[in-house]
Amino acid sequence: MAGTTVADGGLVERAFERAAQRLGVEPGSADHDARLQYVRDTMGESKISVFRHLFGTEDLAQQANTAFEQAYAELVDGGLIEPVPGAREAIEKLRAGGRTVVLTTGFARVTQDAILDALGWQDLADLTLCPADAGGRGRPYPDMVLAAFLRTGAVDDVRDIVVAGDTAYDMLSGTRSGAGLVAGVLTGAHGRQALEEHGATHVLDSVAQLPTLLERP
Repeated sequence: MAGTTVADGGLVERAFERAAQRLGVEPGSADHDARLQYVRDTMGESKISVFRHLFGTEDLAQQANTAFEQAYAELVDGGLIEPVPGAREAIEKLRAGGRTVVLTTGFARVTQDAILDALGWQDLADLTLCPADAGGRGRPYPDMVLAAFLRTGAVDDVRDIVVAGDTAYDMLSGTRSGAGLVAGVLTGAHGRQALEEHGATHVLDSVAQLPTLLERP
């Protein structure tokens, strides 16, 4: 969602900085900068997995994750997110054409719901998934893509799945699921090179271009 269909203006980094500060990481320190860079490098991964790596113990990771969720929700409530231009229209066009659309995220359900509520997107997609909905593993594992495949029953073959995302981990989860088309978009965390190196079959300027891509013979 964030970076692909939702423009959050860097709120992930801002929420992480608030969460890290609450756990005693000094802003502007070398430790802070190193942790923030890891957050940038792993955009798209389940946030609890990121915090487990950064803080070492399950207790600290859970504290960091809770603080992150609270901080992100506060920023979302402040009206600091908006749809990527054309994203809503693209989703509506895909569904009108008979395709099933599933929105996935590396955020926890509470954060995902806050975004959906803020945008009025509760009923926009056929299904929304977070890592907990797919057994707890987020990207780069294929679990959420495969959960979407199994829960919707929309296609008969994994090769008929289309995955779109803005991060290298989105591309990895798509290729590992067996999806036939894995589209990277340039509205988020990672550039063309990273997307292609991690399995993108196509790179688009925006998810708004996805319906046109799928209309091609």
